[in-house]
Amino acid sequence: MVQTPLSRSEQKKAQILHAAIELFCGQGFPNTSMDEVAKLAGVSKQTVYSHFGSKDDLFVASIESKCVVHQVTAELFTSPQDPEQALLHFGNYFGEMIVSPEAIEVFKTCVAQADTHPEISALFFNAGPEFLLNLLENYFEQVEKLGEYHFGDLRHASVRLCMMLFGEMRLKLELGLPVEDLIAKRPAYIKETVSMFLRAYRV
Repeated sequence: MVQTPLSRSEQKKAQILHAAIELFCGQGFPNTSMDEVAKLAGVSKQTVYSHFGSKDDLFVASIESKCVVHQVTAELFTSPQDPEQALLHFGNYFGEMIVSPEAIEVFKTCVAQADTHPEISALFFNAGPEFLLNLLENYFEQVEKLGEYHFGDLRHASVRLCMMLFGEMRLKLELGLPVEDLIAKRPAYIKETVSMFLRAYRV
């Protein structure tokens, strides 16, 4: 499938998001200015504000853009008839996203500044985890209507799946520990997790 080339405006927006996530990860939200983002992106400050009205908006958009880059979007959940396949795709994409250097750095930044800037953690949660949990809740509701699975509290089921997918690898990365021994086992862990999750909710 041939991808449509990005327009000049879309290219600039992508440059801004790339620069923003790099700066937010590297030096934290409070220490990043819109001027710095504009400079790193190679655009004017006015261009940054024309795409994103505030630094809060830019932070949220940069988190959401990582979800899209790793293909964790609503398009994964278009077929409630085959939840195993859909959740396996989700597990692979989500599993890749949560162990990416950007995801770890943004998380650490939020935790490090939670006492002085709790609003940053709230922005992160709403743009990332909340977005993904809502996707899963909506999908589980569709699947449940077909009668083969009963998830009960959809929110709780969504949280369980995501936390199970974190696994040992994400925990070690948060602590700055080596994970080389886990990389080869990660795909099997994700597949087994999805299978176990669905077995638990099958009617």
